[in-house]
Amino acid sequence: MELLQDLQWRGIIYQQTDEEAIKEVLNKEKISLYCGVDPTADSMHIGHLLPFLTLRRFQAQGHRPIVLVGGATGLIGDPSGKSEERNLQTLEAVEHNVSCIKKQLEKIFNFEGDNGAILVNNYDWAGSMDIVTFLRDIGKHIGVNYMLAKDTIANRLETGISFTEFTYTILQAMDFMHLYEHHNCKLQIGGSDQWGNITTGLELIRKMMPEGSKAFGLTIPLVTKADGTKFGKTESGAVWLDPEKTTPYEFYQFWINTADADVVKYLKFFTFLSQEEIESLEKSVQEEAHLRKAQKALAEEMTRLIHGEESLQQAIKISEALFSGDVKNLSAAEIQQGFKDVPSYEVKEETEANLVDLLVAAKISPSKRQAREDITNGAVSLNGEKVTDSSYTLQAADKIEGKYTIIRRGKKKYYLIKY
Repeated sequence: MELLQDLQWRGIIYQQTDEEAIKEVLNKEKISLYCGVDPTADSMHIGHLLPFLTLRRFQAQGHRPIVLVGGATGLIGDPSGKSEERNLQTLEAVEHNVSCIKKQLEKIFNFEGDNGAILVNNYDWAGSMDIVTFLRDIGKHIGVNYMLAKDTIANRLETGISFTEFTYTILQAMDFMHLYEHHNCKLQIGGSDQWGNITTGLELIRKMMPEGSKAFGLTIPLVTKADGTKFGKTESGAVWLDPEKTTPYEFYQFWINTADADVVKYLKFFTFLSQEEIESLEKSVQEEAHLRKAQKALAEEMTRLIHGEESLQQAIKISEALFSGDVKNLSAAEIQQGFKDVPSYEVKEETEANLVDLLVAAKISPSKRQAREDITNGAVSLNGEKVTDSSYTLQAADKIEGKYTIIRRGKKKYYLIKY
């Protein structure tokens, strides 16, 4: 399937500046195109993924992706989608965030070969520009009325917008012009909230580049959930790409818990499965939803892409162990992931705890009497094995790698004992 047709089938295209011209240039030549992200944190989250994965689809068809991390724009703050001013970050914080995000982008793109991705930082060209040059050579070409007509700015006029954030759209326009001039970059991709910034870039290219210069913009729709709740959020917050913030197991669980109403759309948006494979999974959702084949495929594809095959297999192993209750074969590292959010209690390593005393101390059972009842009734398991002896004392063998004991009370209530 032709690239733009595939993007349309997947529902990925929201707006294009010139649909016919984009189709013509893509059919005629291999182009350079870019997408950017501002380093507002030291990790991207899954809300950042769709534009970059779309950029990767272009790379798979032989085009060259330029991946921009906004070391300069990150110091200013994009007013898009914000009702109030952002808190400014220090240069040191932004530089740290840039280095972290670069490592994540390097996992998504191929940087080798004829159309290997290029990674750039707009601080390299914007950071050294003095204010007079910016005002005379750049600002002169963008009218105030033109900027006031942009939704991102117009929406902030009532609540207020600083001159700093007011100029953000010009800084991003400079990026597009710089990449057009130095890398022959002809297309910018961004989320639907970036339309105003993208078209400002096209305006700057039209006015400052040689006559006949042509560039284009394409935006991606906002990812939504069928139930109206925000995509990419869980009870514990955003789903991050950084495994220290969101473990691969949690990442896998986020995708595998996708609702039937959303899973086919997400397969189209986020995975590189073919149309035939996705249509087969869609049929499975309709005819055998209980098997959750589509959710499993989505979770596997996304976890493998962001965290690699080893982390995917680890996430599957943890999931199966928790589902079956057979947790004794988990490693300490896997327990740390899978039991990150369960209630925990720390005992001294040398303590040989009587199980009844431990249940009360860890607040697993409210009293010794209840603890003894729970044990003798078979409601307590250590590392997946039932214990029915109320006088039982924990042994070294009960401490997985000397670090953890997993206690389950009832069918689903897990507790983590740390040493």
